[in-house]
Amino acid sequence: MATDIELAISGMTCSSCANRIERKLNKLDGVTATVNYSTEKARVSYPEDVSTDVLLKTVADAGYAAVLPQAAPEAADGAEDDEQRDPLRDRVVISALLSVPVIAMGMVSAWQFTYWQWASLALAAPVVVWGAWPLHRAALVNARHGAATMDTLVSVGVLSAFGWSLYALFLGTAGETGMVHPFELTIDRADGASNIYLEVAAGVTTFILLGRWLEERAKRQSGAALRALATLGAKDVAVLRGPDGDRREERIPVEQLAVGDVFVVRPGEKVATDGVVVEGSSAVDASMLTGESVPVEVGVGDSVVGATVNAGGRLLVRATRVGSDTQLAQMARLVEEAQHGKAQVQRLADRISAVFVPTVMALSVATLGFWLGNDAGPTAAFTAAVAVLIVACPCALGLATPTALMVGTGRGAQLGILIKGPEVLESTRRVDTVVLDKTGTVTTGVMTVQKVVAAEGEDADEVLRLAGALEHASEHPIARAIATAAGDELPMVEDFTNLEGLGVQGVVDGYAVLVGRPRLLAEWSQHLSPELEAEMTAAQAEGSTPVAVGWDGRARGLVVVADAVKDTSGEAIRRLRDLGLTPVLLTGDNEAAARRVADEVGIETVIADVLPADKVAEVQRLQAEGRVVAMVGDGVNDAAALAQADLGLAMGTGTDVAIEASDLTLVSGDLRVAADAIRLARRTLATIKGNLFWAFAYNVAAIPLAAAGLLNPMLAGAAMAFSSVFVVTNSLRLRGFRSSLT
Repeated sequence: MATDIELAISGMTCSSCANRIERKLNKLDGVTATVNYSTEKARVSYPEDVSTDVLLKTVADAGYAAVLPQAAPEAADGAEDDEQRDPLRDRVVISALLSVPVIAMGMVSAWQFTYWQWASLALAAPVVVWGAWPLHRAALVNARHGAATMDTLVSVGVLSAFGWSLYALFLGTAGETGMVHPFELTIDRADGASNIYLEVAAGVTTFILLGRWLEERAKRQSGAALRALATLGAKDVAVLRGPDGDRREERIPVEQLAVGDVFVVRPGEKVATDGVVVEGSSAVDASMLTGESVPVEVGVGDSVVGATVNAGGRLLVRATRVGSDTQLAQMARLVEEAQHGKAQVQRLADRISAVFVPTVMALSVATLGFWLGNDAGPTAAFTAAVAVLIVACPCALGLATPTALMVGTGRGAQLGILIKGPEVLESTRRVDTVVLDKTGTVTTGVMTVQKVVAAEGEDADEVLRLAGALEHASEHPIARAIATAAGDELPMVEDFTNLEGLGVQGVVDGYAVLVGRPRLLAEWSQHLSPELEAEMTAAQAEGSTPVAVGWDGRARGLVVVADAVKDTSGEAIRRLRDLGLTPVLLTGDNEAAARRVADEVGIETVIADVLPADKVAEVQRLQAEGRVVAMVGDGVNDAAALAQADLGLAMGTGTDVAIEASDLTLVSGDLRVAADAIRLARRTLATIKGNLFWAFAYNVAAIPLAAAGLLNPMLAGAAMAFSSVFVVTNSLRLRGFRSSLT
């Protein structure tokens, strides 16, 4: 029988590290492992004859560290995360401050004062030794295991440039007084004893570190959804203690609540945990968890879910599930599982390096052997070999992803689009299906009056006015919708009574008014006419909620309330279709309400009456069909599906949990921005790919010159500078991205 365990992994520097650990673990008999670089966790299924010590040793043999869950509690994880967060940022800042003058002096001959080369050495040495230490350490780990990644190329290139600069300064002629790098682009053969490459060593290190820091910052957000879920529930609860005849309230932390305890939920409070109502009746707003736009009426014997909000009367609830057994905790597990199983896109630079790095190393060795074999002398041979390594380490590579990402995300922020990291961009290119939550995404998520139907001989405005006056005293969401539609100047109400589960009654302008369910009016012999009955049936068939209004012995009309579709949703669906996406409406609401909304905005495929776990399953089903799925949602009930989808887009007007679980956040809550977000992400990805191509192209073009011994330092510097300038300029083009809303 297999056992599942989750290991916390440390020491990974790129997605290829995760792949290496995964391959090592999967080589063990009966072991199945998936390693997630983003969450730094490995989920392992292993047979009884394999011990956890073997798993830990296998990870250690691969050059990384792993600990068991009980050895790494959440508090420690958070502390370790805080401890590791600032040093990388400090490393980037200090390296940048030291590198800028080195690059400036190395590239601008007018700034090369007397002994400038020694000042450059003093500034560049800490960057190469201390700043680049994480890269050197990763390169050593790779070397021990016979692997080569971008870390290997960067480390070798940086050390080669720095090492040759030391040789030229101390043993060559580069350290002489008055040495300059003149601005000339001639190609000639030289022994390299007067050439220094300190600006290359410092610049490459700084730009690579900047890219790593941006990546780490995005990666740390992967656990934010779980932290947001943890803060969603109630913090304390009023529990009833003592015998039935003399029970008193005692407020305790919700963690101390036990199954069987009876607790109080007052109007406006959150339900502390899953349970069953034992006294009272009310309307419970569960939209945050279930997606149901209409509050659920509950009474004695009905179940309620923790973290939902009591919108009406006082309830007594007996706890049936607490702690990790509650629906909220189950949703947290769904989010974690979806995030863990989500395939992380491997960095393009790492994929290229798998071929590029060994090729460059082989070329450098071949260059050395060629010139030694042709009696060129060891100095000229080593000059050419080292030049191959130096020019092959593209400075622009460190700029390629972070500059495009910074400009793209900056432009997105101006347009109300927040992009979390480079990994999300790859998915936008391949997305072909967009799954849309209904409540709060396609619709407003707020109950509004759709129409007022007056009985024959009655005035619709009067029906709404009297109903609004009476409902103004109620806290029920449907009552608030009716009161809002009736306006601000409403008549006074006398003898107001809230009839829980049925409606309200009172005296308005001398009329005895009833507002609520048709059953309430029927109890007072105020039956709906056949015309009103037909209107009520039609409204219910569309998923709307009809509220009956009557006074002075007669039913006078209906007020139809529903979750209104946003004005911009129809246009948003058209724009998504223009991007080649197939829209699907996915909701926990009933089929009739979902179909009404879908027909209004132009969506053919509707999946309704689904629970949060079913939303994840529906996304997985679409993915199993070969579709690449984008999910747009706003509620807690969407969080796991947002994490499971290939691309998650959260409405900024939604819950923190949904926002943290998503890849893109639409600040305004306007669904039209979803199309802009996908367009911007695709444009940013295309820019990154273009940057990576040119980052390599300029340097690859210079490799034959370096191998031939024809590359002087000014030409090498010019190639690096030109590729960097091109990459930055290409990235800045993203600032011209325009929203379709303007």
